[in-house]
Formats: sequence, structure tokens, C-alpha cells
Amino acid sequence: MSGNTSPAPHDASPTTRVGEIVALVVAALLQLVVGFFTWSSGLVAPLWAIALLGLLWVAAVVVLVRLARRRPLATPAVPVVNGLLWWGLLTAGERLLGWTA
Repeated sequence: MSGNTSPAPHDASPTTRVGEIVALVVAALLQLVVGFFTWSSGLVAPLWAIALLGLLWVAAVVVLVRLARRRPLATPAVPVVNGLLWWGLLTAGERLLGWTA
């Protein structure tokens, strides 16, 4: 029997664990909101652009799940970046390619 009573490196205090869970829930809800806007962009963008945005959304979900296992407190950044990409691509499409609602 060893005298080592130090916690495992991945053990966290209850406060940290609650913060991680809150961050994950917020990130998941924000990603769903971004998904709604992504999949309803057909009013502005052509089908090929919706398919591209959809692939970006799915890739962001994969990144979100992988990040949730490693750094859960960083997960809210994923839907924020995904939303900014969505907005930027639609804005560029409107200005450069003439997409209109």
C-alpha cells in the first residue's frame, strides 16, 4: 500500500465540474442556434453554399465533442467561431456573388 493520496490529474473540484457542465450546456445550445441559422440560410444562399455551411456546422459539432473531452471550459468558443464563419460567408456571398433574400 503506497502512501500517495494525491488526487488523479483529471479530478476536479465540484465548483470546477459545475462550471464545465454549464459551459458544455451553453456551447451545445449555442451550436443548435447556429445550426438553425445555418440550415435555414436557403432564403439567401444557393444550395451549394448551404451544403458547404452544413459541412462546416457538422465539423464544428465534431470539434465541440472532441474539445468537450479535453477542455470543456473552452467549448463555448466553438459555436461563436462557427456563427462568425456563417455570418462572414453569407455576407461575402451577398456582396461578392449577389445573393439576396
